[in-house]
Amino acid sequence: MKKDVMIVTGAGQISMAIARRIGFGKKIILGDKSMKNCETIAKIMNDAGYDVIPFEMDLSDRTSIQAMIRKAQEFGEIKFMVNGAGVSPSQAPVEAILKVDLYGTAVLLEEVGKVIAEGGAGVTISSQSGWRMPQLTPEQDRALAMTPTEELLSLDFLQPENIRNTLHAYQMAKRCNEKRVMYECVRWGERGARLNDIAPGIIVTPLAIDEFNGPRGDFYKNMFAKCPAGRPGTADEMANIAELLMSNAGAFITGSTFLADGGATASYYYGPLQP
Repeated sequence: MKKDVMIVTGAGQISMAIARRIGFGKKIILGDKSMKNCETIAKIMNDAGYDVIPFEMDLSDRTSIQAMIRKAQEFGEIKFMVNGAGVSPSQAPVEAILKVDLYGTAVLLEEVGKVIAEGGAGVTISSQSGWRMPQLTPEQDRALAMTPTEELLSLDFLQPENIRNTLHAYQMAKRCNEKRVMYECVRWGERGARLNDIAPGIIVTPLAIDEFNGPRGDFYKNMFAKCPAGRPGTADEMANIAELLMSNAGAFITGSTFLADGGATASYYYGPLQP
């Protein structure tokens, strides 16, 4: 029996939770820069009855993304995409955050959008961080959305002298992710496919634990303590949203960002987390 093909990037907890939720009966190509991480997650899923092929892929490299797409196409048309790859402010310098999270995500959405099958759907994972920075000008938002991918990192407001620190770089990258989804969903729509974004708050993953133990650890712990939910989230809760967005139940949803942060952003602007 021919299987639908799904590309999943980022061998982490959120990617795995989404893949487990919607990946049964599908051929899953799992990409990550670390082949060891990729093989570990692939084994966990294959041992649970899924069909996963690990693939070494660097999100910051267009040729690497294209190679993963070609691998997936060996098994048929690509019907689904989940992008959970990225680095956090405590894991990487400014340049790497912009190259992976901003540029790499834009390239992935563009390249998959060229081949996504009719009726297909994709989700990319951004972050609540994109919601907690000063508003950009309409011109800057438009530039993040529509600038040709190979020119993105040349935008004046993304130059080193205009990026304060790694958190600022991460916020800019995640804002770009949301704008890029709005732009690319139009092109995906021309192929009869949909594209959306999930902006998680603090989700308990190895990446989040790095943040808890990093220079902003107390800030993040205070954030989930004072958000309306009073706790961090789980990867499976993000999979709940992805399941809606990638199923027929979400057929009228495309180009949207779903903020899922336990109310932390609301508390930041209108509650006890106000700066």
